[in-house]
Amino acid sequence: MSLRSYTITQGRDRAPARSQLKGMGFTEEDLKKPIIGIANTWIGTMPCNFLLRDLAVDVARGIREAGGTPMEFNTIAISDGITMGTQGMKTSLISREIVADSIELVTRGHMFDGLVCLVACDKTIPGAAMALLRLNIPGLVLYGGSILPGKYKGMDVTIQEVFEAVGACASGKITEDDLREIEECASPGYGACGGQFTANTMATVMELIGLSPMNTAMVPQMDARKHDVAAYCGKVILDAVRQNRLPRDICTRKAFENAIASVAASGGSTNAVLHLLALAREAGVELDITDFDTISERTPLLMSMKPAGIHVAVDVDKAGGIGVLAKRLVEGGYAHGDAVTITGRTLAEEATEARETPRQEVVRPLSNPVKKTGGLVILKGSLAPDGCVIKVTGLERTLHRGPARVFNCEEDAMAAVTAGRIQAGDVLVIRYEGPKGGPGMREMLGVTSAIVGAGLGASVALITDGRFSGATRGYMVGHVAPEAADGGPIALVEDGDTITIDIARKTISLDVDPAVLAQRKAKWQAPPPPFTTGVMAKYIKLVRSAAEGAITSKIF
Repeated sequence: MSLRSYTITQGRDRAPARSQLKGMGFTEEDLKKPIIGIANTWIGTMPCNFLLRDLAVDVARGIREAGGTPMEFNTIAISDGITMGTQGMKTSLISREIVADSIELVTRGHMFDGLVCLVACDKTIPGAAMALLRLNIPGLVLYGGSILPGKYKGMDVTIQEVFEAVGACASGKITEDDLREIEECASPGYGACGGQFTANTMATVMELIGLSPMNTAMVPQMDARKHDVAAYCGKVILDAVRQNRLPRDICTRKAFENAIASVAASGGSTNAVLHLLALAREAGVELDITDFDTISERTPLLMSMKPAGIHVAVDVDKAGGIGVLAKRLVEGGYAHGDAVTITGRTLAEEATEARETPRQEVVRPLSNPVKKTGGLVILKGSLAPDGCVIKVTGLERTLHRGPARVFNCEEDAMAAVTAGRIQAGDVLVIRYEGPKGGPGMREMLGVTSAIVGAGLGASVALITDGRFSGATRGYMVGHVAPEAADGGPIALVEDGDTITIDIARKTISLDVDPAVLAQRKAKWQAPPPPFTTGVMAKYIKLVRSAAEGAITSKIF
């Protein structure tokens, strides 16, 4: 092997470096072995990532047993669920870039031979994968795992039910005591949010794109088996280093199509569109927002997962893991079985070893899908010339036409919903929440859940240049591009304008005379940036459209 780490550890001139490393307990023999970085996103501010320090010990054990030397380092994480509905949520998407940048910097600085990235909450997963694709050294993503579901009146509940209970309480449908009871039981321990929300969606993606070993993701974080999974990943990375398996060789166009198919088939989060576009640009793979629509249209929905369905991530594990879904997709011709994974085996080879639990009902057979097409639809039209996304799992109607109710920030929309000022048929427009305008594309789970909790989920639509949580359900359209801060058509909408969302035709239109829109455009002025110093201001300067994945790295 030709080891990058030898640049730091070997030779006469590297004696000072070796001296410092030996002072930490490393031996001469340790420094001759492949040095594997363990990028840990542990943080003490949320349940999602809380046990990752424990899992890092097991990863390190697996690395040592396989003949390598582990070196752990930390990066950051922001909790979407805890910051939701506040100004703090503006930092969530921005944190994806910080995670990627910091992993890249430490790895370039210390010249690791391979990487294991320990991730959990939403942005840490794509952030870690972006770093792997930039560095293009052997590396894998290990998902910490889902939280176990809570129990409320005999039913499985997740954080989704708490958010929706807030809206139900505000509208008088449940009492304050009911809300407190749901709050107390919905998060019974450690792990990422329990439905097929963004974290579990991106964990699914990592297995289908090949950066995570198959059937490692859905083992819950508090399950004792997770320690064995972590040690196994330590062994996998040593083999990948010895065989020089590189992320860009794994993440080909076929692999990205497999990833999109997994989102469509599992009813995954709309955030996967944003993150996969960003990953594709890091990998140098041509991928367009319309590719999601094409692949979703031909891929059946095989799982009924929360937020729109009935199952949680733990149920997927009980059914046999993501390998069962991969097996269905390969057998049906919906995924490329010859795509290579981090283990060196193809997706088809991994899928054939799926151990499906007899009589499981979580991953449907190909002959009996939930729906014949997947869960994502890309809309384009006069309101979103560059596109926007809607998740259609659980939606029955394909057309919504109604008057616009315009809000220039999430807080104003939330106040209107909880005060009962929104009527059936309305189209809420929340703008200046895009990548640049927010900045950071806040997720609107508070508002969307309040709409559902108020009993308006079937009769009201919401449109935003911001994002939605994977826990969002209903007639909700996000990632509208161009965004309002760039003068996109969403900036020109006024109260009472008619908006038409036609899922069957995949169009979204602002039904206003073009001449009137031209007059509005001539009068429109970009608002001043909400931040002028610090990391938020840097992000505003660098970030690109949601239609390009809201990336910041392709700046030249």
